Amino acid sequence: IFAKTDNSLYIESSSENKPFGEFICPSTGKPCSCGESKFHNCESSSCAVFGERWPVSYSEINGSFYNEKELIFPPELLLRNNLPLKLHGFGGINWFRPLKLKHLLDLKSNYPEAKLIVGNTEVGIEINFKNARYPILISVTHVPELNVLSIKENGLEIGSSVRLSKLQEFLKKVIAERDKSETSSCRAINDQLKWFAGKQVKNAASVGGNICTASPISDLNPLWMAASAVFQIVDSKGKIRTVLAKDFFLGYRKVDLAQGEILLSILLPWNKYCEFVKEFKQSHRREDDIALVNAGMRVHL
Repeated sequence: IFAKTDNSLYIESSSENKPFGEFICPSTGKPCSCGESKFHNCESSSCAVFGERWPVSYSEINGSFYNEKELIFPPELLLRNNLPLKLHGFGGINWFRPLKLKHLLDLKSNYPEAKLIVGNTEVGIEINFKNARYPILISVTHVPELNVLSIKENGLEIGSSVRLSKLQEFLKKVIAERDKSETSSCRAINDQLKWFAGKQVKNAASVGGNICTASPISDLNPLWMAASAVFQIVDSKGKIRTVLAKDFFLGYRKVDLAQGEILLSILLPWNKYCEFVKEFKQSHRREDDIALVNAGMRVHL
């Protein structure tokens, strides 16, 4: 829910109608357990007491009572259980959101031509500007196996649905904690992500979506190849095969994925001692522009 049905929570008189000592949480619109004081914040940094007598009403909230200026995410939405979804759209379009890998593989088996989407940054452009038509869309944002980000003995495992901004944060953490000689590939990918589209796009777009689009102007695909990344691919029966990044791209927007197969994850191996990976991108603008030239380079001395 995005709004309350009780209008009294939003008006000036709401605080006057409440019994003395009852404090109203601006986030939930319900009495909270904050103690009486001139100024008090509960754990959510959203419950504030103004003065010694009256709780803060919605009309009085202008941000000055918050330690953090950003309002908290609505607790009701955080506590909601995720459910598998099937929606029917205009023109016979069906939109699915499975929660389990098995259900995703079953859908892909039943609808081999279905488009998998995360941030819709590519498919949305094709539909809106290139008149593409995809009757079956499958959102893979809530499949746990596709959102893995873990440190393995031989490298990093990156789920195909991981958002680019989340990957960037993870790489920064790994670079800070691991030995410098191991993380040359991590640094190159992190540096390339600085100039990859805008922040809003990186917050939505996924690693796997960028890979499987197989765009000739992809900023990351040359780096996956240079870094000897390994792609894990799973079929409709759950069988996993691996393919090197350099062998995955077959041609212009063509990849080594059979019908019913999906990209599960990427293994980015640690670098050897005296092995260096470097990114390069030349474009008209430094930020948020498509590349004139992209390169990924690896040198082992």
